[in-house]
Amino acid sequence: MPMSHEMPRSADRDEPHRLGALGPRVVRVAGGIGIAALLASVVLGSLQPDGIERLSRTYLVSFSYVLSLALGALFFVILQHLTRSGWSVVLRRLAETFAATLCWLAILFIPVALSVRSLYGWTQPAADDALLAWKQPYLNLPFFYVRAAVYLVLWAALARFFHSRSTRQDGSGEPALTLSMERWSAPAMILYAFSVTFAAFDWFMSTDAHWFSTIYGVYYFAGSVMGFLALMALAAIALRRAGRLTRSITIDHYHDVGKLLFGFMCFWAYIAFSQYMLIWYANIPEETAWLVVRQSGPWGSLVIVLSVGHFVLPFFGLMSRSAKRRTTVLGLWAAWLLVMHWVDLYWLLMPRWSGEHIPFGVIDVTCLIGLVGVFIAAAARVAARHPLLCVGDPRLAESIALENA
Repeated sequence: MPMSHEMPRSADRDEPHRLGALGPRVVRVAGGIGIAALLASVVLGSLQPDGIERLSRTYLVSFSYVLSLALGALFFVILQHLTRSGWSVVLRRLAETFAATLCWLAILFIPVALSVRSLYGWTQPAADDALLAWKQPYLNLPFFYVRAAVYLVLWAALARFFHSRSTRQDGSGEPALTLSMERWSAPAMILYAFSVTFAAFDWFMSTDAHWFSTIYGVYYFAGSVMGFLALMALAAIALRRAGRLTRSITIDHYHDVGKLLFGFMCFWAYIAFSQYMLIWYANIPEETAWLVVRQSGPWGSLVIVLSVGHFVLPFFGLMSRSAKRRTTVLGLWAAWLLVMHWVDLYWLLMPRWSGEHIPFGVIDVTCLIGLVGVFIAAAARVAARHPLLCVGDPRLAESIALENA
């Protein structure tokens, strides 16, 4: 589709496109709450005999959560350029902003890097463990750190590439910048796919190095994109209520975000069921042991919670056209799915260390609030420096004029 050089309508050009005083306020409040919650988590961990190990484990769960939201944002940005989408231009800066936090999340990975011996059993394998000995050329600390550095640098570089060119276009309006981002979107998507898959293997699946699933990376990816779409819907609604982007982001854009959210929620359910079905059907002890723990005792109740809360209820709740076009309803389901996304990651990771016992406690809440608070503060800091809209994008007028039949 040819790009239009037409400027947006004057009414839309005059609406608030910047956070203004709201930006520093969000940074202070979210950052303050986040740091206080993280400090509370450290205090709670130090008061328990095995508290530091407990803290490192719940930190990994919460880190996997905020990382998934940023990675989902990066995927959205790359995808829009890859498909040369016009409808999403008014939303893309939100995704660029959340993706830009990946450089901050690289810093938040440091506690995980320092806790590897309490998180990953393969760092101290038993002498007679033939499987871990066979995996040792890949699962060893030097190579683990090298791969982690590659993932984090790559993600930060990709996010910066698209964000910097997009914000530069705000002032110049050069179509060449759009063409540059489109040209690099295909190799960026390939690098993204491989890096996210292997990071999911390294940081999350390898907590139980005797178990393996080729679907695990796709599982994490599906939840990441779904989580980000829910976050983007909430962010757009919050900005609308704060008097920003009240006309540029229309009900038709919310409708499309709702359709994507519905689609990726179904995609997550399909991948989750596929992983379960293949393991159940093959019935190989090396594979089923991972599921047995997660279906036993209280963890089995969480399977029902995830089946109903992560799929069945939102499936019917988001299916109708009206639900996607009413911001209050869409926002409620988006918030619900963000909660379910965290529950899903908790179910994936925590049974490895707790067995059939669900160790949920205050420290899980404070750690989650801490990392989410820092994540929001980082995003607000990025957003405060630039317009909330890609005002120089040649397809902006096309995006503003979006209408769903």
